[in-house]
Amino acid sequence: MRHNAGASVSVVGRVLDVFDAFSPHRPVLTLSELSRRAGLPLSTAHRLVRELTEHGALERDADGGYRIGLRLWEIASLAPHGAALRESALPFLEDLYEATHQNVQLAVLDGTEVVYVERIAGREAIRIQSRVGGRLPLHATGVGLVLLAFAPPEVQERVLAAPLRRYSPKTLAEPVRLRRALADVRRDGFAISDGQIELDALSVAAPVYGEGDTVVAAISIVVPSAGTDPWTLVPAVRAAARGISRALGAPRAAHRPPGTDPDTTRAE
Repeated sequence: MRHNAGASVSVVGRVLDVFDAFSPHRPVLTLSELSRRAGLPLSTAHRLVRELTEHGALERDADGGYRIGLRLWEIASLAPHGAALRESALPFLEDLYEATHQNVQLAVLDGTEVVYVERIAGREAIRIQSRVGGRLPLHATGVGLVLLAFAPPEVQERVLAAPLRRYSPKTLAEPVRLRRALADVRRDGFAISDGQIELDALSVAAPVYGEGDTVVAAISIVVPSAGTDPWTLVPAVRAAARGISRALGAPRAAHRPPGTDPDTTRAE
């Protein structure tokens, strides 16, 4: 987070600047690095870091570096898309993982991005960019296409109107193609994303519904694209999503008798 010069910044804004200074590539920072990366005077950074460390939101290691503390993780787990969603989903994610021993993911919508709240992967799984707590754009991921397809219209239009980053030659970076893909997801109830970020990775994703029968999350399985027929994965992914929806109390999942889910047949 960066602020305009001369603008009045609240204490909360400065604290968020401190947290924003950390990244997956820089999980440990010195006080001077925190000051520079957060855009704060050293004296202000020192005061905020000291108070955050006293409350457990930051931790200091033996070398004097700071990292995110467990207290912050504890608070974050209380978010609506935190522990309750993960606990309901984990048994189904684990079953899905056993089918391929590849990457299985649970993600939610935050603004115009995907946030990954759980991921299971084996040592032999294909390497991908996603991580727990990480963010990726909606248009270029399987879970993102699902979440965007069922998002409010204003969110869809905001994404479609913004520049769509191209990660590979297969990325859906044209609004017309993306709009058509979202309509397909709403019709079919799943998404297949082939090589949109990594050319060698293929994702099959499906929506997870909550108590109000609205989409609250999406799950996906990511496998090597070479030699994989994505249609063979669709029934398993949809079944896992339906199981999580049932655990979350979604009426559409609870009222559907087992075995009656209309799995989509192969498109011509």
